[in-house]
Amino acid sequence: MSVTWPANGFRVLLVDDHAVVREGLKRLFDPPCHPCFVTEASTGFQALEYLRRQPFDLAIVDLSMPGMSGLELTRRLKGEFPRLAVLVLSMHSEDQYAIRALQAGASGYVTKDSAATELMAAVRRVASGGVFVSSTLAERMVLQFNGQSQPASLQLLSNRELDILQRIVDGQRLVDIADALHLSIKTVSTHKRHIQEKLRLDSTAAMVRFGLEHRMGTDIVINTGESESRS
Repeated sequence: MSVTWPANGFRVLLVDDHAVVREGLKRLFDPPCHPCFVTEASTGFQALEYLRRQPFDLAIVDLSMPGMSGLELTRRLKGEFPRLAVLVLSMHSEDQYAIRALQAGASGYVTKDSAATELMAAVRRVASGGVFVSSTLAERMVLQFNGQSQPASLQLLSNRELDILQRIVDGQRLVDIADALHLSIKTVSTHKRHIQEKLRLDSTAAMVRFGLEHRMGTDIVINTGESESRS
């Protein structure tokens, strides 16, 4: 899909807490996007601050960040800047977060192990006002909408519960999670109990095993080469 970049420059905001990821993404925009101005933000709060100072055409948002999660940031971005295109780029598989990201207002979802060509295709689609999802996800969404398939167990969790489960799988203590999310330790403990009840898990260790089995680890992969088959 061809995109006519604005004559005064296409402004992109990269929101990711890992500098190496932001650097890799910046390189993908040169030379395909010209003129292109890329600004980096390491947290959701910083992203909101930048957006309140100047306009952007596209925000590429990571989901797993300290403090404000990518889902919450996406929701706030679309509420405050409805014309801003948002593309979610995550290490997490589509099964876990893609539909949630779209419901929050994102126009596309790409995993970090996607090839550079797929990522730029997503950027072009979203920048032109379209929506980008993989063919696999599109088929799954249609089947769920038609009642021909049941949602995955993770879909039973609220966005807050999913965020807390992710942080537990990452090895964070409940007190650290409470501090990062500005919640009381009692509230986090209640969420943890609800997660265990919904997923029928009897211990923290079982939660961690469940998370790892569902690819909820935090390995960072940016594939800037050609497409590779997934196991």
